[in-house]
Amino acid sequence: MNKPQILDAQAVADLLPQLDVKAELTSLFRALGDGSAVQPAQTITDFPNGGGDFITYMGALKSAGVFGAKLSPYIVTDTGPVITAWTALMSMETGQPLVWCDAALLTTERTAGTTALAVDLLARASARHLAIIGSGPVALAHLRHVAALRDWQKISVYSPNLSSERAALWRQAYPRITIAATTRDCLAGSDVVMLCTSSGSPVIDPTDTGKPSLFTSISTNAPNAHEVPPAFLCDAQVYCDYLPTTPDSAADMRLAAQDHGWSKDRIHGDLAGLLSGTSVTPRNDAPVYFRSIGLGLEDIAMAHGIWQLAQATSERKAP
Repeated sequence: MNKPQILDAQAVADLLPQLDVKAELTSLFRALGDGSAVQPAQTITDFPNGGGDFITYMGALKSAGVFGAKLSPYIVTDTGPVITAWTALMSMETGQPLVWCDAALLTTERTAGTTALAVDLLARASARHLAIIGSGPVALAHLRHVAALRDWQKISVYSPNLSSERAALWRQAYPRITIAATTRDCLAGSDVVMLCTSSGSPVIDPTDTGKPSLFTSISTNAPNAHEVPPAFLCDAQVYCDYLPTTPDSAADMRLAAQDHGWSKDRIHGDLAGLLSGTSVTPRNDAPVYFRSIGLGLEDIAMAHGIWQLAQATSERKAP
């Protein structure tokens, strides 16, 4: 039996520029749509004595012949939380382990790539003004993945802790961006709003766009993390990454159901449905909200893609 390959953060970083993230994610959501992939609900395991937790993201992808899981702990310490992520990938044919890889960068890329896929499928073709809340690596990755999806005429960024060094990094990467002074300034007139924070409470007022815009939101390990007011879901056309699992995991959906009479039956569709044509596309007269929680299949697809690149690299180097 061959030993499983171990890819640390540097090995993943070296291979990542070669990975076609959009192709990997599109393929897996099509597989979900045609029944050739299985996505169980993620699970959260609490550590003893309030020490944190870890989330397990699982999935099986028949087209690639693999299954596996990502483990992502949130470890409470006196100096702040420690968050890591590693993915184990196994063969669906032999049951043997294939790779154990650091998933930190892959998680950032699959999170941004999933949002970008949603923007491509849900944003109006005429969308020209993009707003981004957040300024860290996840936010930068989001912009990188959506930059070519529309003819953006204005890109606004807001973060309450945006240092001059970080602002310079953003301007270096995208010279045309506008650094907004407030969330209201950032959102005003925007067609698409991408929320890229680790907040456990709402970070925007969706009415600040002044139009029926598309809003996208992501998850973190923070308890009950949500970036929009839960009541907003009652006014929006809601979509998610995967309908069977997201509503029970996304805090804003749970809170909207608990406190505002919203129901998951009001979700218009998911990425698998949009790609297969079984989900309706949004109307233009109401805001659109896309919520992703991060799927095990996204992690499996990314790990499989990076493992294939590692295998190909090893073969090229072999004498």
